[in-house]
Amino acid sequence: MIADQQLAQEEKDVVDRFDLLSKLRFNQETGKIWLGESRLLLLHAKAMMEIRTRLFDYLDAETAKRMLIRIGFVAGEQDADLAHKLADNENSYDVFRIGPELHAFEGHVRSHITEAEIDWETGRFFGEVIVENSWEAEAQLQSLGLSDEAACWTIIGYASGYTSRFFRRFIVFKETECMCKGDHHCKIIGKPADCWDDENYIELFRDDPLSPSLREIEKELSQLRGKRQVKYDTDGLVGASPEFTSALNLLKRAADSPINVLLLGETGVGKEVFARWLHEHSSRSDKPFIAVNCGAIPHELLEAELFGVKKGAYTGAQESRPGRFERADGGTLFLDELGDLPLSAQVKLLRVLQTGEVERLGDDEVRKVNVRLVAATNVDLQQAIKEGKFRADLYYRIATYPVNIPPLRERRGDILILCNAMIDRFSASYQKQLKGLSGQAMQVLTRYEWPGNVRELENVIERGVLLANDGGLIELDHLFVNPPDVASAEDRISEVNEQGLVQPLNSLPEMNDFFYDKLLEQEQFDLARHEQQLFEAAVRKAKGNLTHAAQFLGVTRRQLAYRVNEKSR
Repeated sequence: MIADQQLAQEEKDVVDRFDLLSKLRFNQETGKIWLGESRLLLLHAKAMMEIRTRLFDYLDAETAKRMLIRIGFVAGEQDADLAHKLADNENSYDVFRIGPELHAFEGHVRSHITEAEIDWETGRFFGEVIVENSWEAEAQLQSLGLSDEAACWTIIGYASGYTSRFFRRFIVFKETECMCKGDHHCKIIGKPADCWDDENYIELFRDDPLSPSLREIEKELSQLRGKRQVKYDTDGLVGASPEFTSALNLLKRAADSPINVLLLGETGVGKEVFARWLHEHSSRSDKPFIAVNCGAIPHELLEAELFGVKKGAYTGAQESRPGRFERADGGTLFLDELGDLPLSAQVKLLRVLQTGEVERLGDDEVRKVNVRLVAATNVDLQQAIKEGKFRADLYYRIATYPVNIPPLRERRGDILILCNAMIDRFSASYQKQLKGLSGQAMQVLTRYEWPGNVRELENVIERGVLLANDGGLIELDHLFVNPPDVASAEDRISEVNEQGLVQPLNSLPEMNDFFYDKLLEQEQFDLARHEQQLFEAAVRKAKGNLTHAAQFLGVTRRQLAYRVNEKSR
């Protein structure tokens, strides 16, 4: 009895020491549950029991076991990543003990480490764990009764995944006692995979996809259903949202025609990518695609760049050279930031578009060019016409076929699709194998406003791929130096208190009238000072996280940051 009490106290110490309860949060507004940065599902045990039963009904026993082990293994890896984040300079064994506590949080089991032999330097490991209240053992007993075989496949999968990720070595657990066999409790033993003399058992843990026979069956079923894989990457353009699809459909209609196209949209939406797609899907695809950023070239040199120059036309013109129009002959000329074009260049551009003829600077010779113009701007050209900064006749010449490229905040459904494509591209560049984004990272990415649009997203994802551990997930702190505050004022976030009850994050204990009466009886009561102390207490309780501290007080993060910064000044 004393030993049990001591064990319970040690486990409670782990929970308190690492403040594990605060890592489990419920957001009623978004319908999401979080454990650290990973999204959880609160699923009925009965539903999991049904899934488990059907796996054994529909698949052979080995494949069903393999799938259950894999489910547990991945969950264990996720929790090991959270444990590492909580580690700091803590004792490694104490950090390792976080795993059983997290598994209990998630409602799977109550685990007690009864024996552990660990050598951190050599990677030597032996562990023995007593498992109580296993949902999987209950499922087996309810559906099939007593068995000759152990049944806690997700449990050993979790222990193996957690320990393997924690030690960076392939560790495998095996169930030696199980309630399904009539044992008093379940017991699992773990050691490195190469220390088990049972290769067939180890094979169950390897990350192997479905067997060839099952893949063949799935292929046949897909063909019978006429099923096609959805392709979100249309030769460089990635997306599936209605806003993206609308813009793409307009480009498709114009692709094979000679019509000039005007791409409209904010900075960073990918106008040049759309322009290249248009060129590559036109009858001019085997001819040059020449891109010019009108805002990046000094005005005094812009005409020479566009139309060419004759030797000696101005100081520094050491030789004659063709302009971008001549170089794009037969193909497509893309003029980006058209709104920055000076009026003098606008006149010459209009003439070229009207006549199909170009004259180099300082030269009288007329040269015929056959160029399709695709222009782009983030400037309101009609307003620029009113202000005398853009010629109306040029506008009507180039705006025959405008296509609006939506900003990323208006096509949020494409954000994760774009992220996956970018992760694949940058993973190849940095020679990494990554498992994608953490749940918290996905939430922030899809909620963020993206003022820099796709270009900003691309930079963020490249940073994440660079900083993420090979074989792991891209976490929120890999993506941003200072993660943006995307919490909504409507978010109703709850946490688990020390009694195991879920309560609103910003709830405070009920204060009776006596407390307030005593507070007001103080001489020279200073309301501002008490408010400031309350703000500081919230920041301390939230361990410096201003977003969480603001939720304690029911104010915005900006309001809290202002009060905290005001005190420091």
